[in-house]
Amino acid sequence: MVEVVVIGDRFMLPDRFSAALRQLADPQLEIREHTLDWPDTPFVNQAPADSPLAGLKEYLGEPEELVAVIGEAAILVTHLAPVSAGMLAQLPKLKLIGVSRGGPVNIDMAAARARGVAVVNAPGRNASAVAEFTIGAILAETRLITLGHSSLSQGIWRGDLYRADRTGEELSELTVGLIGYGHIGTKVVRLLKPFGCRILVADPYVPLSAADQADGVQAVPLDELLAQADVVSLHARVTPETTGFLGAAQFARMKPGSYFINTARGPMVDYGALHQALVSGHLRGAMLETFWQEPPPADAPLLRLPNVTLTPHIAGASLKTVKVAAELIAADVGRWLRGASVLNPC
Repeated sequence: MVEVVVIGDRFMLPDRFSAALRQLADPQLEIREHTLDWPDTPFVNQAPADSPLAGLKEYLGEPEELVAVIGEAAILVTHLAPVSAGMLAQLPKLKLIGVSRGGPVNIDMAAARARGVAVVNAPGRNASAVAEFTIGAILAETRLITLGHSSLSQGIWRGDLYRADRTGEELSELTVGLIGYGHIGTKVVRLLKPFGCRILVADPYVPLSAADQADGVQAVPLDELLAQADVVSLHARVTPETTGFLGAAQFARMKPGSYFINTARGPMVDYGALHQALVSGHLRGAMLETFWQEPPPADAPLLRLPNVTLTPHIAGASLKTVKVAAELIAADVGRWLRGASVLNPC
């Protein structure tokens, strides 16, 4: 009998993962479930340096409690539960961890490798959801949807938004620049094409597909994208190279009156510089889905600007995201059990 523990939450529902695992039709699986309180309780963005979980990010749960939950299990499926070196030392029977997210930032990967614990993840699990959300974010800003809503909700009828000097261009008249051409960026390109806009992509590591090249999508350096795009949308991953790489110089390089969209991650952006670019009017607007800390301080000046659309990190929140993550993890658990190579090793 192989024991599996599924630690989910109120988004990544444990029973969805259990059902996907049972479809493996393996009678040797004994599955236990545990539910964390996220998103009702916010996760920890980054563990303090003096914490037993130092180095781990975006996690929820106390180590000793989670060790007791995992117990003798050989397989752990988790979304936000952390796994540290100290925890692994208390879990000698654990052999496989399935992390239902794009990056295993809540797992001590060095400790897992040292103990021979395999780790798989779910890359692209929310790519479709975030890509759809990005289109909505672009339209909310460029067509003044947010400004019209916020005014009318306060009883103010903004007929002036129909004025030629205030209304927005249609997407067919705009150049949209995407920073990052991975799982999400490629889907955003696909969704943008029917609008007829010019599409630029900056990604030094991923070449354009033949289909996108044939459709007129252009790969350009980042500085060129910033200078030409009417809308700049961020879809890169957080790495040492990208941390803080969009700052005052980059916002100054953007076209006057352009828009900035962030449905990726906060650490890549200097939000103080972004605030200044918005207040000065150099940028006409921004849509922000992620922040320098989450939740951001309630009195943060950036949250009070009239030319900013704000959402609480929900771009990936769709039922399809849960379904895809469960299927990806279950498939690799099945491969691991059969002794086959997994598809998404970390």
